[in-house]
Amino acid sequence: MQDTIKKVTIMGLGYIGLPTAALIAKHKITVLGVDVQQHIVETINEGHIHIVEPDLEGLVKKVVSDRRLQASTQVETSDVFIIAVPTPFKGNHIPDLTFVESATLSILPKLKEGDLFIIESTSPVGTTEKMAQLIFTKRPELHDKIYIAYCPERVLPGNVLHELVHNDRVIGGIDKASTNRAIQFYRIFVKGDLHPTDARTAEMVKLTENSSRDVQIAFANELSMICEKADINVWELIRLANKHPRVNILNPGTGVGGHCIAVDPWFIVSDFQNEAKLIRTARKINDYKSDWVIAQVEKEIKNFEKENNRKAQVACMGLAFKPDIDDLRESPALYVTKMLKLKYKNVLVSEPNVEKHQEFIIEDSKKVVKSADIIVFLVAHKEYKTLQLDDNKIVLDFCGVRN
Repeated sequence: MQDTIKKVTIMGLGYIGLPTAALIAKHKITVLGVDVQQHIVETINEGHIHIVEPDLEGLVKKVVSDRRLQASTQVETSDVFIIAVPTPFKGNHIPDLTFVESATLSILPKLKEGDLFIIESTSPVGTTEKMAQLIFTKRPELHDKIYIAYCPERVLPGNVLHELVHNDRVIGGIDKASTNRAIQFYRIFVKGDLHPTDARTAEMVKLTENSSRDVQIAFANELSMICEKADINVWELIRLANKHPRVNILNPGTGVGGHCIAVDPWFIVSDFQNEAKLIRTARKINDYKSDWVIAQVEKEIKNFEKENNRKAQVACMGLAFKPDIDDLRESPALYVTKMLKLKYKNVLVSEPNVEKHQEFIIEDSKKVVKSADIIVFLVAHKEYKTLQLDDNKIVLDFCGVRN
């Protein structure tokens, strides 16, 4: 099939769209990456990247230099179109498909017979069918003339390039012909197994994977709050419980963040209000964990200031939603830091993967822990594991840095 695909357009050049574009371009296919933000387009066309992802900048630089990848704000005629734009919330955790619809409408004038249209954006069940209906309503002559499918990514930030190639993919079309066509396309650059299904099932697979993880994390986070009250070291508890051959409890954290686990379960809850009771409860537990963390920090601040008769200097360690990346989307650490900063003036901020932030002055990690009275570990960045801390510091470790 590679010989029949001359050009691929990817809508959205974020944490998934850009690595996917670079990988496809690596296979000697011309790729156009489309993004609404001009500075992102300019950065990529200069051979640089706007996100932190190991090995990605070198690959982008090469494929841009080879003229295999170009970024633009305008859509062009292609053989394959991939939508990789955000799907945020509106109102009370209601999925907002505005970006997916806008990208689809932008592509519409460029679609021609034989084209393959793929949605990779995390979406509620039925989204692919809705976009197909939109396309065929606006362009009825394309009915049964193009291929439409859904194929969710399942990658780990910090290891995206490897996982895009080696992880299995679930691919569901609006019909069998679309499924087969999409599978043929992904075989060009994916070494993992490709599992065929229908579009609705593929959409639900993505939501189910992350909802399952959210439930497991909620159990660990709930345990951590119970252990605090019971005066039990939760890290030792989990380590010992996991000695059981059929038990695998995850580690607790500040909450749950990121573009997937903190978001996807609400897509199920939104559509299945009466049925998704456990999924909803897990989401509430993980959201509450961040407020619980704030309460624990405030308790230590109050005790310190009472005992020392002065304001406490607090260090918030980490803003990203997980270790060793720069991604702040839905980050519980960012939320905790914002809330503490609003209430207390003496809050220092460390985030080794982010140079600047519009709300905080980000300082050197060693400097921050030296100056602070209370050190609050919110993200288990590898840099934090080797920090030397004075014995007189109060350390609150919510992510297992010191355990």
